[in-house]
Amino acid sequence: MKEVKVPILPESISEATVAAWHKKPGDYVEIDDVIVEIETDKVVLEVPAEESGVLSEILEKEGETVNEQQVLGLLDDEAKEVEVETPAEEVVAEIPAEEVSAEEKVVAEVPPEEIVEEETQNKASDDNLNLNVAPVMSNRMEERVPMSRIRKTIANRLHSATQNTAMLTTFNEVDMSEILTMRSSYKEAFEKKYSIKLGFMSFFVKAAVESLKKFPTVNAYIDGDDIIYHAYCDVSVAVSSERGLVVPVLRDAHKMEMHEIEKRITDFAYRAQEGSLDVDEMSGGTFTISNGGVFGSLLSTPILNSPQSSILGMHKTEDRPVVVDSEIVIRPMMYLALSYDHQIIDGKEAVQFLISIKEALEDPARLLLKV
Repeated sequence: MKEVKVPILPESISEATVAAWHKKPGDYVEIDDVIVEIETDKVVLEVPAEESGVLSEILEKEGETVNEQQVLGLLDDEAKEVEVETPAEEVVAEIPAEEVSAEEKVVAEVPPEEIVEEETQNKASDDNLNLNVAPVMSNRMEERVPMSRIRKTIANRLHSATQNTAMLTTFNEVDMSEILTMRSSYKEAFEKKYSIKLGFMSFFVKAAVESLKKFPTVNAYIDGDDIIYHAYCDVSVAVSSERGLVVPVLRDAHKMEMHEIEKRITDFAYRAQEGSLDVDEMSGGTFTISNGGVFGSLLSTPILNSPQSSILGMHKTEDRPVVVDSEIVIRPMMYLALSYDHQIIDGKEAVQFLISIKEALEDPARLLLKV
């Protein structure tokens, strides 16, 4: 008999929750089949079968809190898969005429018109009866569902960010014409060479990285009475999944090329839906970018991703009338929002940082020349 145990949990995580059993007692399990999923406050871990056999018992039900290496169930590794024979088709025998009951004979002998009349009377009686016992229909149902461990962690972190920082948001807008033109001109060549589509995120990550170099305080955060500055840029990218918002990190984003950024973010998004991101991939980060525009958001105030001191919010690109060289023209515009901790970042610095991003995006050659 083999024990199905909670796997070794990532550093700083002491307990988990049984999220979902994929097998039930009596099910045959092959080696590496996922038996159960364990949810921590950061990631969902799959527990595969180390041996083939039959799951004989579940010791911890869904929703239970468990610790590292705790036994979740028992697997009989000596049991073999049982082949279930398909039952033969049932043969329906005809009842001989002599075995028909007297009651059935009586029903058969009643003239059809009398049957119809009796059924009509019975139906009327039933309808009158139903009027007295008709159930009261209601659409005011409620359902109480416990928050998942990941959702509770997200809620606590967001609440902490609003309570422990002097959060302020500054806004600007960017003309996306040049980026759209560049994407249209080079999207086929880019995809052919790198096997990945050219999106918006690589432009924004590049613009953010170059701006962070100019304004290092935006890339820093408070730790007690100290300010921690970083000589590198680890950019967290907010990714939505069915289990909640996760923020995997682009390590050393200042060293990455645009195709590397696009590939990494695509991989993050895919594995976020699968729930297969590692805790290490979502730890740390010095600056965050969140793209609410993919859901149609026109303007918002993003909440800080603690302990970071700033976050950039992207929004929906929309054609709007703007004044260019004293003329009103229609341009594809996007609102940008920078939320920051006023305890460490001054308003002037925040505004200049956001203008730096705006200028880099409106003139993408700046990203190549790094000016």
